[in-house]
Amino acid sequence: MNIRIPEQNHVLIAGRLTRDPDLRFTQKGLPVCSFDVAVNRRYKDQATGEWKDDVTYVPVTVWGPMGERCRERAKKGSPVHVEGRLANSDYVDKTGQKRKVMRIVARRVQFLAVAGAGETPGAPEAAEAVEAVETVEKAADASGMDEVPF
Repeated sequence: MNIRIPEQNHVLIAGRLTRDPDLRFTQKGLPVCSFDVAVNRRYKDQATGEWKDDVTYVPVTVWGPMGERCRERAKKGSPVHVEGRLANSDYVDKTGQKRKVMRIVARRVQFLAVAGAGETPGAPEAAEAVEAVETVEKAADASGMDEVPF
């Protein structure tokens, strides 16, 4: 029996940055930005009847000019919507331990912030989407995760 299963790796998350974005450059000069997004889930505990919060912290990598724009526009606490794919990478930490991390490699980042509160309170800013061009995505895939400088 030969069952064909479609390959699908597409992730959408919305949350807030837990830290300012970190912009670095590969040895070939390709910009790569990294940050973590906190995603909240509120649920009612069946045993106690109390509402509880469950927070998941998701690491995100953004390649190329899109990563540079993320560094310019986003900061700790900024609300974002991220679209991308899951990717695994291995590294050795400072103590020599082998570690694995699963992260989102962003294809699109949308900033969900409103206009500065000091200028025009409550005036919404158009949500801005920053999209990677196809060549940047191909360059990131071709460079492999070995090029990631963190």
